[in-house]
Amino acid sequence: MTREIIIQRTLAVLQKLPKEKANEIADFADYIMKKYEEEILQNGIQKLVSESKTFEYLQNEETLYTLSDVKEKYK
Repeated sequence: MTREIIIQRTLAVLQKLPKEKANEIADFADYIMKKYEEEILQNGIQKLVSESKTFEYLQNEETLYTLSDVKEKYK
């Protein structure tokens, strides 16, 4: 089913419903739209963070200590 068919079918149903029920559907559509916008925002933030070079210096950090620096080993 295409998007256009879904929209037409939904509009046809909305026209048959009483005003109170149509308002419920409008409220639900607003809720779904808000969730969708939040999802887009969250994905955008995740993309920015993953592409950020803020912590890039940690990947090239030199090794300060080795196993030979350990004075006492626990088993």
